Amino acid sequence: MKADLDQLTFDEKGLIPAVIQDATNGEVLMLGYMNEESLAKTMETNETWFFSRSRQELWNKGETSGNKQVVQDITFDCDADTLLIQVEPQGPACHTGEESCFYRTLHENEPNQRNVVHALTKKIQERHQNPVDGSYTTYLFNEGIDKVLKKVGEETSEVIIGAKNNDRQEVIWEIADLTYHTLVLMEILEVSINDIKKELYGRHIQKEGNQRE
Repeated sequence: MKADLDQLTFDEKGLIPAVIQDATNGEVLMLGYMNEESLAKTMETNETWFFSRSRQELWNKGETSGNKQVVQDITFDCDADTLLIQVEPQGPACHTGEESCFYRTLHENEPNQRNVVHALTKKIQERHQNPVDGSYTTYLFNEGIDKVLKKVGEETSEVIIGAKNNDRQEVIWEIADLTYHTLVLMEILEVSINDIKKELYGRHIQKEGNQRE
């Protein structure tokens, strides 16, 4: 449901906090503040613009560093006093060079596994671009697509066998193997996770939405 700026609640200084999130993997990148003018420029240019509380002026993320943020979606919370802006980052969000400003951990009950597929994809890409002796991923790239296709076939068969045996742990293990080798195949064929997401969205989400109309 689309809305207009009149529905938002700005604070007494005319500002509203904006949480910036990576649209691809869901990682929270930074928190900034916007006024009506910077928000309007953000919507007009599809790049994030903020209001600097210290300098009392507008600033465009990445204007000097080149690490711009291409806006994909803007939503707001139930109280209409906080924005959530999903972006496609063109570089690190943090001035320290970290991908996210939230890179320091204060408390952790268990390791964050939300971005593991994206992290693994990045590691596979690094091995493709910068081979490392003794690395299994490097070995697969050196052997070529036929070897990778053979492994995908073998792991698919192992998933089927585990499922037929009703062995839950075996299925988990083999699906993990299949996922890894599929990601290697995707790297060879230059197929991205976003490509798969878009295809799934078109088939199962967008299609269902259209059917309800």
